[in-house]
Amino acid sequence: MVWCTRWTACSCRRANKLSACPMTQPFNPTPLASKPRRDALKCLAALGLAPAAAWAQPGKSGAASRDMLVAQVVDVSPAQQDVSKDFLIGSRAAWADINAKGGLRGRSVQHVSVEVDGTPESVRKALQSLLDNPACLVLSGTAGDPVASQVSALLRQQSSGIAHVAPWLQNSGADMDERSFPIFAARQEQIVHAFKSLSTLGVHEVGAVYATPGDYAQYHDDLQRVAANMKLSLQTFRANGDLSQLGRRLTANTAAILLFVGGTPELVQFTQGLEKQQRQRYVVALADVNLQTMMQMGAARSTPVIATQAVPMVNASLPVVRAYRETLARLYDEPPVSLSLAGFIAARYTFEVLREMDGPLSRQSVLTAFQRRESRDVGGYRVTFNNQGRSATYVTQSMLTQDGRVIG
Repeated sequence: MVWCTRWTACSCRRANKLSACPMTQPFNPTPLASKPRRDALKCLAALGLAPAAAWAQPGKSGAASRDMLVAQVVDVSPAQQDVSKDFLIGSRAAWADINAKGGLRGRSVQHVSVEVDGTPESVRKALQSLLDNPACLVLSGTAGDPVASQVSALLRQQSSGIAHVAPWLQNSGADMDERSFPIFAARQEQIVHAFKSLSTLGVHEVGAVYATPGDYAQYHDDLQRVAANMKLSLQTFRANGDLSQLGRRLTANTAAILLFVGGTPELVQFTQGLEKQQRQRYVVALADVNLQTMMQMGAARSTPVIATQAVPMVNASLPVVRAYRETLARLYDEPPVSLSLAGFIAARYTFEVLREMDGPLSRQSVLTAFQRRESRDVGGYRVTFNNQGRSATYVTQSMLTQDGRVIG
């Protein structure tokens, strides 16, 4: 685990790509190269590289920054690193833009990312280190879903007085308490949206493909319940390590529309297997999937893929989306994608609540401000909490066509 404003070095050292690899670059407003970034992610995924098990203290930049610290826990395990990387880029861009425009109460906010490897012990140590740091006012934008769930559970167990704001908390079954404030649609809302769009087409049978045993254990009940409520017949497929093989062995009796639960690399493998099928398939993926990354990783284009998103389309005209595109273009050589937009919105929502607070900023005062769960408009993205302590049911979809275009 590492206090960081950068990502740990990867195996690109061996290929003499270290200077170009963004896994080793500190955050600053200079462009990052998209291709080396994705190469680095593939290197890490292949090697199963974990972050270093040591803490490095944040740089000393004066008391004014140390007492305005916002911490973001990110999962760099092979299964979640692509989600976390995009989410973190969006958050960093937002905080950099906020600081460039005067920060919070005229002072810069120190945004610190903390890497974990997804294991319970690494998450526990990371969280405890943040709680032991009196400068840390709030946890914002924890990613991805498994770690966000762990952090929420640990905060409940410890009764810690710190706000856990806008985590990428996709698990619909996770219990909400007075410390966690999820603002993005969870899996259940995404599934309902996907199934509703299918039911309007007269579809009565769909397949559910789970990339890992963990995906099956975590999300199968959600899918079964929603499918039953919508009177859809659900065929279940669980991968046993080889997603490509699973795609190849589907039969003519398999549903033509498949709901995929898993990450981008797994979906790429699955579509490569589907390429061998004679029957046309359509795949509906949930919000962890990045369509642009799919294209870069060599996904088969014979199968149309529809991605369900918990944020607006990245080409939308909403003020927050325009600000995201402009900031991203200024700071990074990265295409706009839904996951980094989610990170941007998470940071902006956190800032909007902090900005409107009266009196001194402390963990308790910040937590109290978020516990009001007031409705808020974040540049056109509406945050309104329900009785279960969750916000958005906002879901959109975009499609990767056979000719490689992303349309919404």
